[in-house]
Amino acid sequence: MRRPLALAGFVAAVAIVLLSGGVLTAQPARADDIRSREYWLQDYGIEQAWNTTKGKGVTVAVIDTGVDGSVSELQGAVTGGTDFSGQGSSNGQTPIDDSGDSSHGTLVASMLAGRGTGTDSGVIGVAPQASILSISVGFGASAHDPDEQIAEAVVWAVNHGAKVINMSLTRNTLDWPVSWDRAFEYADAHGVVVVAAAGNRGSGTDEVGAPATMPGVLAVAGVDQNGDASYDASSQGITIGVAAPSEGLVGVGPGGQYLLWQGTSGAAPIVSGIAALVYASHPGISADDVIQRIISTATPKGSPSPGPIYGHGLVNAERAVTANVAHVTSNPLGSLSDWVRLHRRAAATPLPTAKPQPSLPVTATPTTAVANRDVDAGGFPTVESLRSVGIPVAVYAVFGISFAAVVIGAARHFRRLRSGR
Repeated sequence: MRRPLALAGFVAAVAIVLLSGGVLTAQPARADDIRSREYWLQDYGIEQAWNTTKGKGVTVAVIDTGVDGSVSELQGAVTGGTDFSGQGSSNGQTPIDDSGDSSHGTLVASMLAGRGTGTDSGVIGVAPQASILSISVGFGASAHDPDEQIAEAVVWAVNHGAKVINMSLTRNTLDWPVSWDRAFEYADAHGVVVVAAAGNRGSGTDEVGAPATMPGVLAVAGVDQNGDASYDASSQGITIGVAAPSEGLVGVGPGGQYLLWQGTSGAAPIVSGIAALVYASHPGISADDVIQRIISTATPKGSPSPGPIYGHGLVNAERAVTANVAHVTSNPLGSLSDWVRLHRRAAATPLPTAKPQPSLPVTATPTTAVANRDVDAGGFPTVESLRSVGIPVAVYAVFGISFAAVVIGAARHFRRLRSGR
């Protein structure tokens, strides 16, 4: 069944749901006022991390409504892109408004990799020297299947050099389609960190939904300016990895308009930016180790920790970049491949490899997966298999045993007759 998707910030509330909580204001502002509003730069160790790196050489894909790369803060930041909605432009830089919020993707990108407009003016992102791939997707009534758009977008991002994929959106369901299995496994196989917003109660997301529920995905919850859990601009769930600011946010919208907004749509690019800083400061690092650095250096918050409200705690960019963190050999947030083997039990098929814009191979539908599980997985026999195989075998076995008994009895009778002579 086709599911709506939604954005994760409150500049929009679209179903896949773009996860904004809502643009609180849209008003002209002096650039230096804007920079002073970015409290997370200092409070979450980002400015301190810049003493080591600003993310140069790392490409981050923003799967969203499209990024307006012409705004001052993003000129030179958007180095590529595409459109899967059928409504945007070939480079992904035409914001799509069928979801009700054409500003969403540009806001996300500005918080992630904005260059500012001067030394102390304009919006500067967490990784201001990282590059952005703008991948536009659409979730309106006229758009083709949003689930397939997302799967195709993830594979395209991987094939075009993204080391981090930011997804400020939610399916608003705990589960996800089989096509996402394949796409996200492909990202994992190529060492790409996927960061997803947890969603917001204020826009109807009461519990974390996919992709933030998927094993291996770094799910981001939201907190207010005091570092406490946001009620409207976040949601809860056991898959939360870390928490980051989701209230009192400022970003740049299409055309260069500064907007105040809230939602985990803004918390996610803060974490995606930190992932870019980690990649840049540790050449050759694995995606598993990037995630381990982010979650293990977070400031613990709440009880239990990790828990469903803050995950492992509040992110700290400086520690994620500079701390001595032990190497891991697997994703600390779980293995999607293991989950697929356990829950789908479908016949394995090779991951997609076509470039530059591959179409995902057809994968097992839930019906096919059940059939494969019954026949191939070595589980208990089904009613159908008992009917087609078990019952005939049982009949033949009974007949064979009876025949053998008659033969043995006859042989004994003849032996007795002969001995009597």
